[in-house]
Amino acid sequence: MHSETPYEITPTTRYGDPYYRPTAVRQPVILPADVPPGIDWVTLPNGVRTLAYTHPTPTPTALAAASQPIPAWAKTTALLAPTVGGGIAAAGIGLSCAAPGLIAMSHALWSAAALVVAAVIAVPVLLRTARRAASGTGQGHGGATTQITQNITATGLFGRANGTINHR
Repeated sequence: MHSETPYEITPTTRYGDPYYRPTAVRQPVILPADVPPGIDWVTLPNGVRTLAYTHPTPTPTALAAASQPIPAWAKTTALLAPTVGGGIAAAGIGLSCAAPGLIAMSHALWSAAALVVAAVIAVPVLLRTARRAASGTGQGHGGATTQITQNITATGLFGRANGTINHR
């Protein structure tokens, strides 16, 4: 028979062999030297030898290489993480306890801001009223107020304008 690989062998049929299932495609026989890494010959509980994926058993040198000392930055981070979390938790508890006082302080700040705005508006009004009262020119104080009137006349669209100003 002519085949592509020299390892193709058709096994003989044994009478009463329940595991032998002949196929139309001829299967290559793999020699132990041709088995890729990670695959090994294993014996099943019923006595049949077959190829299977295996997990390599760790050697003592591989175990020693896997256990390395913990870096300093990892230790520092591990020590700081609970501290930072505890600080955030304490801040949250403190804010929840201080909430009524903070609300009262915000109301007081709004009141102070309203007082400042009222003072900015009221002080000029009070000064103007006081100045009028001191000079006697305010309404209802009997002081004379000056009234200025203007009379302006012009003839034509581009005529010269004449006017009078009266102080009474």
